[in-house]
Amino acid sequence: MLEVSDLHLKIGDALILNGVSFSAQAGDSIGIIGPNGSGKTTLFNCLSGFVLPFQGSVSLRGENITHTPPYLRAELGVGRVFQSFGIFREMTVLENLVVALESRAGVLRTFFPWSTTSRMIRAQAKEFAAQVKLDGKLSQRAGMLSGGQMRLLEIVRALAFGAEVFLLDEPTAGVSPKMKDEVAALISHVQTLGKTTLIIEHDINFVQSFSKRVLVLDQGRVILDDSPENVRKNDLLREIYFGK
Repeated sequence: MLEVSDLHLKIGDALILNGVSFSAQAGDSIGIIGPNGSGKTTLFNCLSGFVLPFQGSVSLRGENITHTPPYLRAELGVGRVFQSFGIFREMTVLENLVVALESRAGVLRTFFPWSTTSRMIRAQAKEFAAQVKLDGKLSQRAGMLSGGQMRLLEIVRALAFGAEVFLLDEPTAGVSPKMKDEVAALISHVQTLGKTTLIIEHDINFVQSFSKRVLVLDQGRVILDDSPENVRKNDLLREIYFGK
């Protein structure tokens, strides 16, 4: 599904990614951890096309997408959920989902809300909203939602758009403990659909609840690639976070 080979990326004179390689198959769930500045978010920026590596490649289903722009990667099935919330805050909950569904279907936004296509898309949008208990907030501006509700909307919007590879950048950031459970339930649902999920998180307990595999990044390199249990037991993990 996803093949990352020898990614190198510089910002100025700083080498942010230094030979990152890994692969993920359809249905895989991979947790990505590492100290601040280790290159985690930059890796996601490379995978989603917001920055381009000076060496290495990214392939999706055997197709090289290293230099493919972000909007085309989204059309190919790469869904990005940002740490700082990537929803359209001035749009309503319903409009956020309608835009995703219209984009997926390749239809222009219609001026005729009574048309068959428009009514069908709105009905689908309401179904997606109901999956995350936002069907009672369809007319509310998305920016007025709680942090947890915005996160749910962002993930389910990617699902509505048809994402096959989910890049989840700290999905519990800014989320209350109660809503964290709902975010976790939605990620579990995404996994049951056979989607590939890559999750950046500092909370290894949260990562372990979803992922059978964990990548540990440090100074732009993959230091560990193993099961959560083996990563926990590896002395390198303590050295990376706390020093020798």
